[in-house]
Amino acid sequence: MFESLTERISTAARNLAGRGTISESNVKEALEEVRTALLEADVEYGIANDFCATVLKDSIGRGVTKSLRPGEEFIGAIHDSLVDLMGSEDEKAFYVDPGPTVFMLCGLQGSGKTTTCGKLAAFFKKSGRSVLVAAADLQRPAAVEQLRIVAETVANDAKGGTRVGFHGEIEQCAEYGKAVGAAVGVCRRAVQRAKAEKYDIVILDTAGRLHVNDDLMKELEGVRSAVQPHQILLVVDAMTGQDAVHSAKAFHDRLNIDGVILTKLDSDTRGGAALTVRRVTGAPIKFVGTGEKFDALDEFSPKRMAGRILGMGDMIALVEKAREEVSEADAEEMAAKLSKGKLTMDDFLKQMQSFRRMGSMKSVLGLLPGVGAALKNVNIDEKQLDRLQGMVHSMTPAERANVKMLSKSRIKRIANGSGTTTNEVSRLTTQFEQMQKMTAAMASGGFAGKLQAAQQMSQGGGMPGAGGGGFSLKGSTATPSMKSKFKERKKR
Repeated sequence: MFESLTERISTAARNLAGRGTISESNVKEALEEVRTALLEADVEYGIANDFCATVLKDSIGRGVTKSLRPGEEFIGAIHDSLVDLMGSEDEKAFYVDPGPTVFMLCGLQGSGKTTTCGKLAAFFKKSGRSVLVAAADLQRPAAVEQLRIVAETVANDAKGGTRVGFHGEIEQCAEYGKAVGAAVGVCRRAVQRAKAEKYDIVILDTAGRLHVNDDLMKELEGVRSAVQPHQILLVVDAMTGQDAVHSAKAFHDRLNIDGVILTKLDSDTRGGAALTVRRVTGAPIKFVGTGEKFDALDEFSPKRMAGRILGMGDMIALVEKAREEVSEADAEEMAAKLSKGKLTMDDFLKQMQSFRRMGSMKSVLGLLPGVGAALKNVNIDEKQLDRLQGMVHSMTPAERANVKMLSKSRIKRIANGSGTTTNEVSRLTTQFEQMQKMTAAMASGGFAGKLQAAQQMSQGGGMPGAGGGGFSLKGSTATPSMKSKFKERKKR
């Protein structure tokens, strides 16, 4: 997401960086590039102009015209303005005690409410809260059954040990959906049941329409009056751009929504809805959908989103994803093996599987600072990881524990078993042995051990099976004086 915006802002900052000390006119010139980028990102013209005026004022206020690092100061001013545009860090979802906390979801048909309902349930379950989801969409065919399947899927997920229940009543009457106030009754009884069964959270999945109309709003207003939800969250499709923002304003005018959930944000390379929905509606973004799976829902952070827009990555999100997939015990066990230089193919396979559960390789690597822009036009072949996994699975337990025992006949057997070539298997084992040496050198401690590992990486070591030399430092630009200093330190 935000690919074009990120690229254009980076270009503007680089142009300023080459000016040395700059003038107000230089800043205005750079902001023309930013204004164009915002408009291309589907940001409203007035908001784009206000944003650039704020950045100009902040830049001059920072003393950019006298700064020796004008590019950095310019990026800093844009970062602060982006955060201000998208909201504060204190506008997260809240919970009441005693429960249940009632969340009412609303939105247009096709925005992804029912799927988002499941994602919210998974999010709350992961944090240790029990959830009851209620099917109050009685207009769309099979909506109740869809939510039931979603709730069961989330309930059966191994992540989190709390309950996820389902409340639906459509089977009681064939004409139920046509009855006036039927959805209101479903929501009222769902909240009563949640109180009786001591659920922490209730999520009401209400009906939508293809467009905003009076019948829809009256039904939603009836639900709001009957159950008094603690938070009304509007689900909007980020891919519809400014249409999403305008529909959000219409819902807010009638329902006074408490927050917005942006879905399909990972598919929208423009991102205009994320940048402007807060300014237009006054309601903050609470969550963003970042994928199809039920765990692909994140709390929205303006600071972290601004960092990603500016190519700074999102290390916090990366750490959170890693924590979800790797237990503390597994991490300690792996650290112990690394400290002894005893990494095996089984260990490597386990780590690779954890990495893959975090998302696609491109999306995960994109969270690293400076990597997202570099990957823009890079096609990362996820099937390569499948081939690597097939090679490891074709090895015997003894071979995975000690790759040195792989003779030519064994390599040929592994290649045949995994549908790969003997060259690919040989390259995998060679790179894995290099990685073992690097981890052993790093574990040996001191500057010499770390230097040795760095030298091995620069000679073509890297991630096993990544193709070619893996992720390496080959082609580094160390000067002769730097190399001589390294050698001198190594001697000492």
